[in-house]
Amino acid sequence: MTHPSRLTGATAALVMAGLFGAAAPAAAQSAPAVESGPTYGPELQGFDYAYPVRDFVFRSQGKPMKMTYIDVAPTQPNGRTVVLLHGKNFCAGTWEQTIAALSRAGYRVVAPDQIGFCKSSKPDGYQYTFQQLADNTHRLLAHLGVKNASVLGHSMGGMLATRYALLYPESTDRLLMVNPIGLEDWKALGVPYQTVDQWYASERKTSFAGIKKYQQATYYAGHWEPAYDKWVTMQAGMFKGDGGDRVAWHSALTYDMVYTQPVVYEFDRLRVPTTLFIGLKDNTAVGKGTAPKDVQPTLGRYTELGKRTRDRIPNARLVEFEDLGHSPQIQAPERFHRALLDALAS
Repeated sequence: MTHPSRLTGATAALVMAGLFGAAAPAAAQSAPAVESGPTYGPELQGFDYAYPVRDFVFRSQGKPMKMTYIDVAPTQPNGRTVVLLHGKNFCAGTWEQTIAALSRAGYRVVAPDQIGFCKSSKPDGYQYTFQQLADNTHRLLAHLGVKNASVLGHSMGGMLATRYALLYPESTDRLLMVNPIGLEDWKALGVPYQTVDQWYASERKTSFAGIKKYQQATYYAGHWEPAYDKWVTMQAGMFKGDGGDRVAWHSALTYDMVYTQPVVYEFDRLRVPTTLFIGLKDNTAVGKGTAPKDVQPTLGRYTELGKRTRDRIPNARLVEFEDLGHSPQIQAPERFHRALLDALAS
C-alpha cells in the first residue's frame, strides 16, 4: 500500500495550519517533480477503461456526487451478479480481466469507482468511512435493480466488502476477498499515527518510478510484465498536472480511513459464505515503513494472516497461491479466475 520511497514526517513547512480545512490544498504548496509520461485529470480524464463507463448521480452528505461504474451484461446470463470493489491504489478498470472472465461465465458484473477514487467525484469536506462507501455502493446497486449479489473486494476493497456484508447481509449471497488489507490492526501492533497532512505530503511525492518499484516488490512478488506498466501509468498520471493536489488530498483522507477504521475485530460477525484468496508473497501493511524496525518484520505476514482470518470467519474457505503477491487476479489471471469461478459455483 505505502510506497517505501514515500517519506513521512513533520509537514509544517509544506502545509500551513488551517490553510485548506477539508478541501484540496493549493498546488503551490508542494508541487511534485515533473515526470515524463501522460497526465490525467483528477477524475482520471484521458485514461480509458476497457469497458464503457456510466455515472450514477446522487446526493451524499448534502452534496451532489458522481459515482462512475462499469456494468457488463453477459451474453448468456446465469441470473447472478458480482460486484467488484477495487483497492486503495486501484480502480474499477483494473478489474478488466476479471470482468471478462465473469462475463464469459454468465455473470452480470458491476464495478464502481468509489467516491474519492479514480473517475468518481472527489468532493470537498467529505467524511470518508467504510460505512459511507458501503451505503453509496448499496444505493448504486438499488439504482441498477440489483437486489442480491456476490461481493468481491481486493486490497482495501476487502475492508469495504467486509463492511458491506456486515451492513447488508440480506443483499450479499457471497463475500469474496483477494488479498484484503485490514486483516490486522496496524495501530495496535505499533504503526504510529500519521496526520492527514503527513499523508498528503507523502502522496505529493508519488512518482512513476516509486509506484513501479513498490508494485513489483509487493503486487507481483518481484516479477514484472510490460502489461503492468498500464496500471502504474494510470496511478501516476492522476498525481500529475493541475488536479494532482486534489487527488493527493483525497488519497490522504482515505489512507486515514484505512488506518483508523479496522474491520479485523468484526470478522466473527460475518454470516455470509466467505472465501479468501491469498497470494502468500504479499507483505502489505499500511504505514509499515514508519513502524519501529523490530516491528516491521511482524507486519503484513500473509502466510499467517490468511489462515488466521479464515479461522475467525464462520465457515470460511481459504485459497492460497504460494508464488503470488498482492494482486493474483493480475499476476496469474487464468489460475485466479479458475479458483474464483469454483468459489462462486460452490
